[in-house]
Parts: sequence; C-alpha cells; structure tokens
Amino acid sequence: MDNYLNILFSEVNLTLTVLLIILILYWIFTMISGIDFDLDVDVDIDVDVDADVDLDSGIEGGNLDFQDVANAEVDREHVVNKGTRKLKWWQIVLIYFNFVGLPFMFTFTFWIFLWWFISVITTTVTGTYDLSIGYAIVLISLIPSLILTKICTTPFKSFFKHLNKDGDRAVDFIGREALLLSTISGTKLGNAEVMADGNSMSIYVKSLDGSELRFRESVLIIKAADDKSYYYVSKI
Repeated sequence: MDNYLNILFSEVNLTLTVLLIILILYWIFTMISGIDFDLDVDVDIDVDVDADVDLDSGIEGGNLDFQDVANAEVDREHVVNKGTRKLKWWQIVLIYFNFVGLPFMFTFTFWIFLWWFISVITTTVTGTYDLSIGYAIVLISLIPSLILTKICTTPFKSFFKHLNKDGDRAVDFIGREALLLSTISGTKLGNAEVMADGNSMSIYVKSLDGSELRFRESVLIIKAADDKSYYYVSKI
C-alpha cells in the first residue's frame, strides 16, 4: 500500500494526482449538495486575440459566472473567426478533442483522468516514477490522453445535444417573460431568470435591438440565437 502511495504522490505524478483528487471532490460536492454556482457576478474579460472571436457561450462584453466555467457548452460556432481568416491552433485543438460541443468540465475531467492513468501506469511499469525521465514520460502521455479523450467523449455528444446547460431536457423559452439579472445593451450578453415548468432557470440573453435593458427589468423572450446558446429579449 505504501508503495502505491509513493508512486501516486511521487514528484513525477504528484501534480496530476492532486488535480484528479480536486476534480473528484468537485464532482462529489456538486452531486451531493446540488449547489448552483451561478452567482450572477459579472467579470470583465479582455480577450486579446488577433481575430474577432465570438465567445457567445457566456463570454461576450464580459459576462462569466462560476457555473459557466464548470458547465458551459462551447459550440463550434463560438470559436470560429468571423471572416475568411483560418482557425488558430488552439481553436482547432478545442474543436477536435471535444472541449467544444460538450460541457467543459466533463471533457476536462475525462482528459485529466486519462492523462493521470497513462502516466501512473507507464512510470510504474518503467520504474521511472522517481526519476527525472519520468517527467518526460508524463509530458509525452499528454498526447495519447487527448486522443483517448476524444474517443471516450464522442458518444456523449448526442446525449448532451438534447440537454440545456443545467442538464435538464431543453425547454422552449420563446414568448416567456424573464427577469434580467444583469444590465445589457448593444452586443453584451447577460443573465436572465425565467420560470418554466414550475422551475426557475437562468439563461443567457441579448438585447434584440441593442437598446439598454437594466438589471431586474422584466423582458420578453423573442427568439433564440442560431446556435441556441442565448436568447434575444426586448422590453415588455
């Protein structure tokens, strides 16, 4: 038993082991508590990129909450450039290895687990878990772990496609009244609370005509965006 612990918590495997433990605790805490980390806190973010990248799944004009980091699904359209310029390398990586199209934390957990598993097994078999060459093995293991992540997560795409960001079956919000949880105007995205099927749900919204809609103002949901990641709203 001590030998196993020495391998798992050796300097070579320590980082991935600790990260995996944190992820396991995160999922256990989420499942048991059911706490929604939607704190409705706006954070201004400057995206320093050469092209105009559309991050409409929660990051545009500076809206990002804690739940977005864990559960936000980033669609292919969110990371492609508006224009004729080619995709950047990191956009291609996100799309190809299913960090796009699935909840981020879902894919991220798969990746870390597989990376950790491959690294631990390889360093154990080769006896390099306490040698400098073990660090190289851990870095090299990143590549097969990404490939396996793509293979393992691909079957889940059709499942998550029919769910909203909270894991419930998609609800038709068109024509419903919502309460703004942040002030929006122009192309800025914000959060809104809407009652549907007896449940209070949080959705992303954008002003239909770009006019300012203020915090706690009641609005009418007019239509969904083409990628259905947010909804256009207007004053009642």
